[in-house]
Amino acid sequence: MLDHTASDSLVPVPTNGRASTVLVVTDAWRPQLNGVVHTLEELARSMAEEGVEVVFLTPEKFATVPLPSYPEIRLALASSRRVLAEIEAIAPDYIHIATEGPLGMAARRACLSRRLPFTTAYHTRFPEFISARLPIPESWSYWWLRRFHNAGEGMMVATKSLGTEMAARGFVRIKRWSRGVDTKLFDPAKRRDLGLPRPIFLNVGRVAVEKNLPAFLGLDLPGSKVVVGDGPDLAILRQRYPDVHFLGRKTGEDLARVYASADVFVFPSRTDTFGNVMLEALASGVPVAAFPVTAPRDVLGDAGVLSEDLREAALAALDIPKDVALSRAATYSWRACALEFLGNLARVPRGSFAARRFSLR
Repeated sequence: MLDHTASDSLVPVPTNGRASTVLVVTDAWRPQLNGVVHTLEELARSMAEEGVEVVFLTPEKFATVPLPSYPEIRLALASSRRVLAEIEAIAPDYIHIATEGPLGMAARRACLSRRLPFTTAYHTRFPEFISARLPIPESWSYWWLRRFHNAGEGMMVATKSLGTEMAARGFVRIKRWSRGVDTKLFDPAKRRDLGLPRPIFLNVGRVAVEKNLPAFLGLDLPGSKVVVGDGPDLAILRQRYPDVHFLGRKTGEDLARVYASADVFVFPSRTDTFGNVMLEALASGVPVAAFPVTAPRDVLGDAGVLSEDLREAALAALDIPKDVALSRAATYSWRACALEFLGNLARVPRGSFAARRFSLR
């Protein structure tokens, strides 16, 4: 079993007596509640514990416009010149561009204009995301993504299978960057009676077309089907599936109690690049049922059942012991995630911001 719990050899050595600084540029930020934002927040917390400062450049610093059909997602109106000024003011030791949105594109242009090395990450399958909404071939989107990511010093992917797939699509300098889970928050001891017939089949996440929720909601299963989350498809799915219990958005202890109170976590997505929610379920002692696709294949091991027949997988997962799920979750940690990330970064050459640093003294 691959162990994602940690090595101490990857922590950057402080430079000139100060802590190393990592600039993370991201279009995805609060109030969005998704895997990218959650990963970046946990990453910053874990890196701070290693003595590394993380500075975020987010849409909060810029004028924004809402993304059509996703008003809670705000797109930054950012020029590369403005972004370059922000980068120079921060004078980071490392630059990481987390997303391919307008802010990420402006940061990429800014770095290339100054020959500043940077890394990127592939969090979201935008080609599939876009083709589900617009008549745009996936091949066009992958061409654009190759151009975006291949300009950097490395593109981070969450799993081995995804790395193999992206290499076959022409992406280069691919680096592994796994994820972690908070085993103190997500704990089977928080199991409660939800007042619903058992077994309880749970899904947590964004209620949107790319999550493929009808593949779960339409299953003929005993007990109860429960969905936690919000999103643009919530109203229509509530109407279409009146037998499903939609609990809306939950966070923190409320979310942890729901996880621990389920019997099986059903993950119908075919396009997620990782699926943090699967780890949260496993840490809660809940096995997972999923399709045999990239993320579940890499994440679950013996703690889940994979099948093209999702009903069959969900019923079979009922027989997986809680301890198997917990053992799998224990192989992941946010500290290991942070150290792996740090080991993938490319250092900005000393002197790149020398004039700026001198002026700040």
